[in-house]
Parts: sequence; C-alpha cells; structure tokens
Amino acid sequence: MSDGSGEGRGPATRVYAPDFLTELFRNPLDPGYADAAAARRRAAEGSSPAGGWRGVSARAVSLLVTVALGVLFAVAYRETAAAEPERSQTRAGLVEQIRERAGETDRLSVRADQLREEVGRQRDAALGGSQAARLRELEAGTGLGRVRGDGVVVRLADAVQDTDAVTGAAAGPPQVLYLDLQRVANDLWGAGAEAIAINGQRLTATTTIRSAGDAILVDYRPVTGPYEVSAIGPGSMDRRFRDSRAALVLQEVAKKTGLSFGVREAEGLSLPAAAEPQLRYARPSVSPSPSISGGGRSSSPGPSGPGVSPSPSGGGR
Repeated sequence: MSDGSGEGRGPATRVYAPDFLTELFRNPLDPGYADAAAARRRAAEGSSPAGGWRGVSARAVSLLVTVALGVLFAVAYRETAAAEPERSQTRAGLVEQIRERAGETDRLSVRADQLREEVGRQRDAALGGSQAARLRELEAGTGLGRVRGDGVVVRLADAVQDTDAVTGAAAGPPQVLYLDLQRVANDLWGAGAEAIAINGQRLTATTTIRSAGDAILVDYRPVTGPYEVSAIGPGSMDRRFRDSRAALVLQEVAKKTGLSFGVREAEGLSLPAAAEPQLRYARPSVSPSPSISGGGRSSSPGPSGPGVSPSPSGGGR
C-alpha cells in the first residue's frame, strides 16, 4: 500500500535559477557591444540610409576641398609664371644701369686723375724748383700725392662658407669686419708707415673706415674682399707690425675660424693719391653787444667796436 499523499505524483523535479557567474561565462559579451558591431556592419554594407548619406557627404566635401586647393595652386602658379618675365626684365634693367653707372664712375675717376696730374705739372712750372719740391713733399705726407716705395702688404679674406650638417643652411663664415681693417691700419701707422692704401683707396688724416650693411666703406667708397692693406715705410715696419696686437689677434682668429690673414714684404709699391678734400673755414660769429639795464648805455666786454665777438667760433669745421 501506498500512502495516499504520494499517489499519482511522479518523481520530484528541481528547478535551478542561473546565477551571475554562470551567465557571465555563458554570455561574456555585453549586448550593447553586439548591437554596436551590428550597426557598424549595416553602415558599412549600406543598409543604413542615414549612415550612407553621411559617408557620401563626407567624401563629397573632401573632394570639393581637394579640387578647390588644386585650383588655387594652379592660379597662383599661373600668376607667378606670368609675372616672372617682367621681374626678370626689371632685374636685368637694374643690373645694366648699375654697370653703366659703375663704368661712368670709373671713366670720370680716370679723367679726374689726368686733370690732377695736368694741374700738378702746371703748378710746378709756375712755382719753381724748391717750392714745387716742398709742395710735393707735403702732398705725399698728407695723402694728396702719389707715392712709391718699399713696404708691406697685409691680406685679409673671408673664410670659406660652410653648410650646417643638420639644418642645411649656411653656417655663417667668419667675415672680415671694418674693425679689423681699422686695427690693421692703426697698427701699421704705429709701426712707422708713411702711406697706407686699402684696395687702392689712399688713407688720409680724415679717412673713415665704416660699414654699411655687409659692405665696408673706405672714405665712403665700397671695397670688397679679399682686402689688401698696402703700406710704405721703413724696413723695420714689417717686424714691428708682426709683433703688434692686431697681427697677433688676427693670427689667432685665422687659426680658429679659417679666416685668411697674411703679411708679406713688397718692393716698389705704388699708392695712388687720395681724393681732394673739401676745405671748410671757420668764420667769426657776429652777435649783438649786451646791454646793461638802468644806465641806458651799452658796453662790450671785448675789444672796442660794436657787435664784434672777442674770439672767433671754433664750430665752423
């Protein structure tokens, strides 16, 4: 017999609810990632109308930008190519004008030297022997006469231009500065030089050595490298100049930077005459005599005579 309570029932069944770990191992990927991957596949296959339109519009914008840039580059190149002949013609015209003016300047300089020699001959004939010799001696000492004699030649030249290995730009070679020429000239004078010329430009007591940009001006005339400073003087001038500060400094600079510096003795140097100076004269200044209030009379502290200053002004030069 059986118990009535168990009659008609099958074996008992147990239902298990899935826990978190079982579900995690069964479905490791979050459903959101799967949905996003499916959406990307549909967009790539063109199944999504909105995504397809966005892709087409992006490609269209990129194409339009590329075409616009190409048109701009083409127009710029065309304008540059069209203006190049005009620029080349203008540049050639300027170069030709510079050459013509330089040639005219050279011809006028030659003509001026010829006229100066003619004036000198006429003057010597008018003055006589002793006075003419005295005048020529004074001209040689002041730089206004051509001189000839033995001396030294100091040569300076810029270093060879190098290229930077990293940037490829010019490394900026050490260049001869106007200060170098000034120091060389001053030390040559100190060594006993009687006449000096830089690249054929004779130095006088009023000569200036300056720079204008990259150019060096000697008495306001440009000189270019290599620079030769010729000096006429006694036989001891070479030794004394080699021991001078300018020579020692330039020798050290030449060793470190590659700048060219050399000194040599020379015989039979001929230095041209300098240009005629502009003579300026001082004039006495005329000022009214000071008056003394109260007496009604005017007096002058200087010499007698109204309106005369006691001493001339020295500012006219």
